[in-house]
Order: sequence, then structure tokens, then C-alpha cells
Amino acid sequence: MEPFQLKSETRLHLSSLEEEIPGLVAGFTTKNGGVSKGAYKQLNMGLHVLDDENKVLENRRILSKELNIPLNRWVCGEQVHGTSIHFTGEEDAGKGSISFDSGISGVDGLIINEADSLLGTAFFADCVPLFFADPTKRIAGIAHAGWKGTVGQIAREMVQKLKEAGASIENLKVVIGPSISKENYVVDDVVLSHLTGEQKQKFTKEISPNQYFIDLKELNVDILVQSGVFRHNIEVTKYCTLQDERLFFSHRRDNGKTGRMLAFIGFEKQKK
Repeated sequence: MEPFQLKSETRLHLSSLEEEIPGLVAGFTTKNGGVSKGAYKQLNMGLHVLDDENKVLENRRILSKELNIPLNRWVCGEQVHGTSIHFTGEEDAGKGSISFDSGISGVDGLIINEADSLLGTAFFADCVPLFFADPTKRIAGIAHAGWKGTVGQIAREMVQKLKEAGASIENLKVVIGPSISKENYVVDDVVLSHLTGEQKQKFTKEISPNQYFIDLKELNVDILVQSGVFRHNIEVTKYCTLQDERLFFSHRRDNGKTGRMLAFIGFEKQKK
């Protein structure tokens, strides 16, 4: 069953987690319903591309209003295609939400706990978003996994850090979000050199000399299972960012000049 449901113009709701975990807010924006123009039309969420900064901030305010989570509760990492994870706290509230330079440097993964009522965010235009949530401990996480982060095993790092934060791996739910599909993602020998022989056999297909299809979604599934996550607790979307042009920006399809979608996860503010 597809974990994401398109219930509004601006975003896919991560319904499978939201319905299971009361108070959880999680999803993935589309490219629609915003104010950006040209190559970034309409709902570009990335401040690090060459879009008008004021339009990006207005796009973020549109989503903020829909989620009822103010920008000063958002947390954004720099995203350097690495494997560093940050445990968020109250001191991180608002970092990266209204300026790129104020984001948490060197970070591709964020861990959120319910008590802080923060929204963990990450930006995408083909790379793989990884959503994590423990329904019992009420801890969540978001990670950015391009090919470098995937082969660097950011998924394994997230599992380890979530354990350190108190999450139960037996109960941990993981969802692999909209990203480029195997049929549309061609890489070369440089990328394959980072894979084991078994991974090459299972997750790549040669199409010509030095050209291969690679399935980053299923490769991340394999890494998660090897890290102790139960396979039945992992869901994988069928959405492809390159193929679903009416919904998504795509770095590859749009030749690098394009907007970014926002993946987000967090908890509603607790009522006193």
C-alpha cells in the first residue's frame, strides 16, 4: 500500500505514519501551489538554488500555515551528501528556516523528540528521503540520502543514533519517500566502486559500458534491514521524482536548474 497520499495541492501526507502515531506531522511537498516563477515554478522550498529568496520564504510560509507549525519551529540541516546526524533541541529552533546560512552545518540527518515540538526538514529533487518514527518512544527522524549518503550508509547511522536517543529498533518505522526510480537513475563505475559484490548484483543493472541503473530505494531498504530494522516495518513509495513531472522537481530531468521539495517530520505542540 502506498504510504503517501495526495490530499492537497501542496503536499503528500505521510498517511501511514500520521494515522498510526497521534500528533505526528510528516509529509513531502509537491512543486505546486507556490509563488516562484520560471524554472522554480511554483512551490520551490530551497533557499540554496538561484530562486528569489522572498518567493522561497513565501512558499515556506504557505506550508507553515497549512501545517500550523511556525517557521521558528523548523530545523534545517546544510545537507553536504554526508552521514552526519544531529540531535535537535530547543536551541536549534528556527535554524535554516529563513536563511540558508543559519542551518545546522555539515548535517544530512536530524533526530526529533516530541518534547521539543520541532519540525525536522530536508530538501530534495531526486535524492532519497528517509523518514523514521518510533510510535512508543515518540522519537522521529529525517535523513537525506543521495548516492553518496546511501553508500556511506546514512541509513545505518540514523538507526544507531535513534537507538542512542532511546528509540526501540523493534518498533521503529521507516518510510522511503519520493525519489528517482531505478529505471531513471543511471550511474557510472565510480558509484559502483562503493558497493559490495552482492549489492551490485541485487541493486544495479548494466546497460552499457560504464553505465548502470541503480535502485537507491531498495539499496536503502537492504541497509536498514542489515541495521536491525524489521522489513515489515519499512515502507517504500512508488513515486518517482523524475517520472512524475506534474508533481515534482527533478535535478536530472530539469538539467540541474530546478527547485526543491521539502520532506518534513515532527510532532504537534503538546497541549498543556
